[in-house]
Amino acid sequence: MKDAEKLDKKERDRIVRILDKLGQLYPDATTALNYKNPFELLIATILAAQCTDKRVNSVTEKLFKKYKGPEDFAAADRRELEQDIKECGLFRNKSNNIIATSKMLLEKYGGQVPATFDELIQLPGVGRKTANVILANAFGIPAFAVDTHVYRLAHRLGFSKGKDVLDVEKDLNRKIPESLWIKAHHWLIYHGRNVCRARKPLCHICPLKEDCPEYLKNQSSQ
Repeated sequence: MKDAEKLDKKERDRIVRILDKLGQLYPDATTALNYKNPFELLIATILAAQCTDKRVNSVTEKLFKKYKGPEDFAAADRRELEQDIKECGLFRNKSNNIIATSKMLLEKYGGQVPATFDELIQLPGVGRKTANVILANAFGIPAFAVDTHVYRLAHRLGFSKGKDVLDVEKDLNRKIPESLWIKAHHWLIYHGRNVCRARKPLCHICPLKEDCPEYLKNQSSQ
């Protein structure tokens, strides 16, 4: 585990155990967003900001039949697009970003989604998390997107004490082998949704509890 070479053996072993268990729990974990190509994933991820994946999939099922690619979105009537994506929330801002991003893709990248982090974050509506989601899921490029689930579990499991998303991402990149970044991202999300919930985590059934600092701290205080 060259990425974790600065960690002591005890901590490396603890992380390996956690990752092994997560891999066994969620062997088929992948993004919950439905898409057929990098562009559709880009649009779906923009829509997913402060919205559930389930709701986004419901909206994009119709959306991608009406708008086939960046050409259609770039030419879209903003108010009409707002209504098309209204269920996802923040629809005015998202519609502006989708139209602007589609135009930029056509003008700078021949309608193709770029496959580098620096280029992706220049697109309207694309931040660090979205860029990493695209790199990992659309192109298979190792990247660790930090959403609310990943952020929460990184702290509870003792992977990070970072006070912001970037610090947490750096800690995860350092402590988890690069070859597992994409899978570990999905494992943490699945575990966050199913067991290690924000409110009332199901610690009593969690197979990670003996390696979880948060659980052990709570047990010792009882």
